Amino acid sequence: MPELPDLTTAAGWLPLAFMIVMGLAMLAYVVLDGFDLGVGLLLPFAEDDDKDLMIASIGPFWDANETWLVMGVGVLLVAFPMAHGTILTTLYLPVSLMLIGLTLRGVAFDFRVKARADHKVWWNRAFFGGSFLAAFSQGFMLGELVLGFELSPFAVAFSCFIGLCLASGYALLGACWLTAKTAGTLQRQSIVWARRSVLLTGLGVAGVSVVTPLLSSSIFDKWFNVTNLIVVWPMPVITLVLFAVLWRSLKRLPVRLDQSNEYGIWVPFYCGVGLFMLAFHGLAYSLFPWLVVDEMTIWQAAAAPESLMVIFVGAAVVLPVIVAYSIFVYRVFRGKATPLEYY
Repeated sequence: MPELPDLTTAAGWLPLAFMIVMGLAMLAYVVLDGFDLGVGLLLPFAEDDDKDLMIASIGPFWDANETWLVMGVGVLLVAFPMAHGTILTTLYLPVSLMLIGLTLRGVAFDFRVKARADHKVWWNRAFFGGSFLAAFSQGFMLGELVLGFELSPFAVAFSCFIGLCLASGYALLGACWLTAKTAGTLQRQSIVWARRSVLLTGLGVAGVSVVTPLLSSSIFDKWFNVTNLIVVWPMPVITLVLFAVLWRSLKRLPVRLDQSNEYGIWVPFYCGVGLFMLAFHGLAYSLFPWLVVDEMTIWQAAAAPESLMVIFVGAAVVLPVIVAYSIFVYRVFRGKATPLEYY
């Protein structure tokens, strides 16, 4: 564990503050854009009559959700330029594929509604392809982060596995979102999709949890040092509890729907969000204060304190606006989804 600097100085607390902002922005992106990526991943498995409603359920949110990705990567670029060069140089290919996927989603989202009937199916496929490409690339990058940006055959295979698991996790969030935002046959089908996504999502969480402590002796000591057990071991226990509650809720919901009772309809989605938050917390705990494990801390990678202070003032103005806008949008468009209308 590297020695921490004096956190009462600007050179000490500013990098830490930007690390928190970047981490929270990436967490917000994974959770918020995760469910609409998941809806895109589920699109090919739905009936044609339900696909428009699936898109409508994310229509007011999906574009704004990607703002958090822009903010997270922007903070990495301006606040940690040394790490930005190292990380994005190593991950150039998956980052490029992710951007292609996100661009393809955006184009397909707009054109699928306005296209002729015989072309609409191709835009649906493009929306699915862009969603899968973005989700898989993000999972691949997560696997590389856990393994310290290695490119050995094992590292690539592991990262591909995590890419599939993250796509399954996004599908789980998307299915739980549709369960709460829709009704009828689509709602029931969404429950089935959610059940099928649980296993691979759990394997991904387990894979990252097992491999991360093996990456570095300092990370291993954090998790298995006797003095830390009381602090860290509730996390895997709570994770297992959330998986159990999620599964139990998904098994019981069809019975409630038969009785026209939607009590607890949001429980699966909240459990899915909780799982992602716990996984993020465990990863952050493991990696802190490294940006590149055992090579570069956040203070070594940070820009000059004078530059960080200017950026900090800007972030203090912009961040509350983004949060307020996001809350406003989700409040305005709460309730069941209705078909999109274009004039």
